[in-house]
Amino acid sequence: MTATELDVLDFHNRFTAALPADPDTTNHRRQVEGAAYSRVSPTAVSSPTTVAVAPEVADLLGIPEELWQTEDFAAVFSGSRVPAGADPHAAVYGGHQFGNWAGQLGDGRAIALGEVRDRHGGHQMLQLKGAGPTPYARTADGRAVLRSSLREYLCSEAMAHLGIPTTRALSLVLTGDQVVRDVLYDGNPAPEPGAVVCRVAPSFLRFGTFQLPASRGDVDLLGRLVGYAVRTEAPEVLDRDDADLSHTDRSDADLSEPVPAEAVGRWFHLVCERTATLVADWMRVGFVHGVLNTDNMSTSGLTIDYGPYGWLETFDPAWTPNTTDAATRRYRYGAQPQVAQWNLLQLANALVMLTEDPEPLQGGLEDFADRYHALFATMMAERLGWGSPMEGDSDIVGQLFEVLTSTEVDQVLFFRDLAAVPIDTGGDLGGSGQDLRGRQVSDDDLLDPLQEAFYAPHELTGDVRQGFVTWLRAWGARVTAGGLDDDDRRRRMNELNPRFVLRNYLAQEAIDAVAAGDPSLLHELHDVLRRPYDEQPGKERFAARRPEWARHRVGCSMLSCSS
Repeated sequence: MTATELDVLDFHNRFTAALPADPDTTNHRRQVEGAAYSRVSPTAVSSPTTVAVAPEVADLLGIPEELWQTEDFAAVFSGSRVPAGADPHAAVYGGHQFGNWAGQLGDGRAIALGEVRDRHGGHQMLQLKGAGPTPYARTADGRAVLRSSLREYLCSEAMAHLGIPTTRALSLVLTGDQVVRDVLYDGNPAPEPGAVVCRVAPSFLRFGTFQLPASRGDVDLLGRLVGYAVRTEAPEVLDRDDADLSHTDRSDADLSEPVPAEAVGRWFHLVCERTATLVADWMRVGFVHGVLNTDNMSTSGLTIDYGPYGWLETFDPAWTPNTTDAATRRYRYGAQPQVAQWNLLQLANALVMLTEDPEPLQGGLEDFADRYHALFATMMAERLGWGSPMEGDSDIVGQLFEVLTSTEVDQVLFFRDLAAVPIDTGGDLGGSGQDLRGRQVSDDDLLDPLQEAFYAPHELTGDVRQGFVTWLRAWGARVTAGGLDDDDRRRRMNELNPRFVLRNYLAQEAIDAVAAGDPSLLHELHDVLRRPYDEQPGKERFAARRPEWARHRVGCSMLSCSS
């Protein structure tokens, strides 16, 4: 193999060194037991072309800009060439899907090249999604289409810049091949452009990683997986000697040594805490994952597996972006905290095999609920400009949710523009009050800054209008009680309420443009999403509410898991 610049990537493959491999190295579909992964190589594509690279991720990995558009970059990150030091593999895991145990799942079209050391000395797994079939592909072809790959690339980076824990995306590479998909599962398959996205994360361990060996009674493998997860994702739950991974006689193989039962309980508590923080952030920005199966939840607290996700534009707690979920709405926006706790319960049911005392696991589940509710209360107080939570806040928040569902309101624009609404110090008694400078505040003064948030302004009359006005006056009184300096209040609100999110119709416009040979919109949108909390003059169209043409268009409203 000819040496190239990318062969200097500093691979240090702890996962494959520490955990047992599938002894069968042939690439055929099968049940795999007693192993954490199968070694499998990506399948070459016909004409790889790099469409986009995330600068921050490339810098983290030490890949200079001059390499981004080289043929070798496209070859490596499409799966057409395996770089020196890599150890390609697909992980095996199980999971509950839509509430039902699905048995063995695994990386059916995601092939990890291996782990590299980043600029900060940390470890990052490089995973190619759409790089060909694996032993876990079931009946699929192991490929991915441009549609889903671009959406994952953009959303990974959008979430990271929103400050929400997530896997990252290094690159988006077109394969030059066509992939046949039935986008709506309605019996109309059609060819689409193929693509590969390189996902990057310190860990891709999932709840289902631990569920699968537990379901098979494989306590040895379960213990080794937990030992590895604790030492690589959460060494702080161990005693000092065990947590010190820099010890000179510590080998990669030692990373999977079983840990004491009490450490299992502490780790589960930490997973619960991370999950609560993650879900609170999703609720803050209006992100709906769409397919919160246990195999799509990360023990390191990252947003993982961007499939039929969506951004809550119209405020509707019952909305789900997933066509497969349309009947039951199990994964709707408002149910995400409860689903996350149910998924944690399934993880606890697996971990109980490693401890004689289930109480710490039960305590973790209870702590999740307490932590989430506290985080939600604090988050809402901050994003509404109130400062710290106070008694009675939940009533005002509940009233807000009622008025937001009284007509069609873009929640992104509403929360962002709320910072510009004048404060009525007169309270919630109705009529005109005074602002902080003693000027009269009319109903129109309160509503004018929010006009862009209403999809049907003609509905803002009568009881609907009065409901918003009454709430805004109560909100203003609560702002006054919070005592924040007005400039500080607006700044803090704008730091939590983004101006720009990845609206589905914008992603679809970028997909259409790239498919037509023009990646400029993708690059522009990516750049805007790198500064989601900033006002960006000239980029206002990327913050606009969903246009009417996108209301029911495929890819702009609900989506399927087809990719």
